[in-house]
Amino acid sequence: MASSTVESPKSSALTTLISATSNTSSPSPLHALTTQVYHNLQHQHLWTSLKIHNPSEDASLPGLTLPLVSGIPPQRMYTHPDEQLYLLQIGLREEDLPSERLWVLPSTQGQTWTLGKLATIFDALPSRTTGTESPTTADEESKETVDKEKEEKLAKYFEKKQEADKENKWGGKRLLLAVVDRLVGGDGTVVYYVVQDGHVKPRQN
Repeated sequence: MASSTVESPKSSALTTLISATSNTSSPSPLHALTTQVYHNLQHQHLWTSLKIHNPSEDASLPGLTLPLVSGIPPQRMYTHPDEQLYLLQIGLREEDLPSERLWVLPSTQGQTWTLGKLATIFDALPSRTTGTESPTTADEESKETVDKEKEEKLAKYFEKKQEADKENKWGGKRLLLAVVDRLVGGDGTVVYYVVQDGHVKPRQN
């Protein structure tokens, strides 16, 4: 009777990525969590220009105590109520604006957060003005296909945005809190919540 050999299952794409990006043979739970959020943003939500920012390794974020992920989503994730009102006044829609680089804080379901812990993370982030990226070449090329009137409206908007960011008129720093279901029986689902630094006025219907 011939003996049959059973091959062990291949590692998933996520497990392979976690192992490949770890500096040790046994990746830490925090590294695995951060990489899982990175993988989720890249493959399920189609974010681009993704980066992982590790404490003490990223000179641009002094004082950072926990790993962060940053990237550019395919569409804008949040618009401040006053910013939304200004867009209506000058005749622009949110779809007319480019997406901004956002910060994402990986966490797990059941993890305890305090205002002090979140304040430490916000203190490490750059201001919204310094964190704003200049338009890419693709953005510049796309402007050629936009009509003159819209170009003027966009120029007016970016001028107003620069002024608003300096005075926090359209809200201060913000990030997405990524909550991963890793409890017993959890399926690894990731849910994202917008977290603001400071008070934000409610929207008017």
